[in-house]
Amino acid sequence: MRIETERLVLRHWREDDAAALYKYASDPEVGPSAGWPPHTSVEDSLNVLRTVLMKDHNFAITIKPSDEPVGSIGIPHGKQPEQNGEYEIGYWIGKPFWGKGYVPEAVRALLSLYFSLGAERIWCAHADLNRKSRRVIEKVGFRYRFTAPWESSLGDVRNSLYYAITAEEFGDD
Repeated sequence: MRIETERLVLRHWREDDAAALYKYASDPEVGPSAGWPPHTSVEDSLNVLRTVLMKDHNFAITIKPSDEPVGSIGIPHGKQPEQNGEYEIGYWIGKPFWGKGYVPEAVRALLSLYFSLGAERIWCAHADLNRKSRRVIEKVGFRYRFTAPWESSLGDVRNSLYYAITAEEFGDD
């Protein structure tokens, strides 16, 4: 599957994306703010591709006309079992692309797809200190629901703020 927006192409991850993934996911400012450790090698990135990212509902974010992945977005099955038409979205983008509006554009495209397929509510969360992620959530129109502790894959416990958007709320944009 391939999703196009004005500036982006969201496409499935491939094993030959390992070097590009490593280039951006090895940055110590990217992963830890989302709760995962920086990648340590191209082989580490290849393992993440095979075990996490190369799933049907995860997409590489590429900026037209390039095919190089600069981030990731997905509504992966298994992260949170979908119940009653509810899903959870996650995303990140490489530091050189922060503040350019690419992630809100990608989030809107994926929300549009999922709501057109019958999703009723989509959740998103960010650690309390991750202001960049909070900004994306606000721009897209998610609404705050609650705060709860969350243990990251780094082994620390953070306050995580949870937001949701319904098909009706998204349609009101």
